[in-house]
Amino acid sequence: MRVLLVEDEPDLGKAIKRTLTQEAYVVDWVQSGDEALAYLEHDLSLYTVGVFDWMLPGMSGIELCQWLRSHHHALPVLILTAKDQITDRITGLDAGADDYLVKPFSMAELLARLRALRRRSPDLKPSTLQIGPLMLDCDRRIAFLKTDHTEQPIELTQKEFQLLQYFMEHPNQILARDQVLNQLWEIGAEPNSNVVAAQMRLLRRKLAQHGCEDFIETVYGMGYRLNAQ
Repeated sequence: MRVLLVEDEPDLGKAIKRTLTQEAYVVDWVQSGDEALAYLEHDLSLYTVGVFDWMLPGMSGIELCQWLRSHHHALPVLILTAKDQITDRITGLDAGADDYLVKPFSMAELLARLRALRRRSPDLKPSTLQIGPLMLDCDRRIAFLKTDHTEQPIELTQKEFQLLQYFMEHPNQILARDQVLNQLWEIGAEPNSNVVAAQMRLLRRKLAQHGCEDFIETVYGMGYRLNAQ
């Protein structure tokens, strides 16, 4: 999942980004509503969920929600705020927010609410993916081969897990290098030019160690493709 995080408190923003990154989310963090709007206008399709603070420089989180809904975008949004009155919650929900989390909150609750958004939103990808014997539990971040009697875990780094999840969500599709880069690396990051190829080699090496040598192939001059059985 790729998250647009809009939080102007530096310490809290860093803490949320660190927590989400550790859970294999790709996080674009901005600190004003106007920056967030620019990201959304540039390519809204990148994001699977938004986490917006209510009070922000420029556009507020509520105004961002209203902009999304007025343009008929169904991006799920979790509002973060210190406002804890019932009337405030009603205002947030009526503006188009899907959920509401009052500060201060625990990171465990934030993660649980994001998992809940995934479960109940038809626009989000399923939390469990399977192609042939290979299974991915996106909530627990576990990859394993499932046979009749056993589940053999595959140890993956965060980026390898994100890569495998992205390909399993798009089986039999050719995914170009730039497409993978834009989806799985943060906006503004400047990775090495061969970072996608290097990560793909590492992922395919681990899959090959578990009998999945031809699971992801290189389509020369075009990109990569996961061959669904």
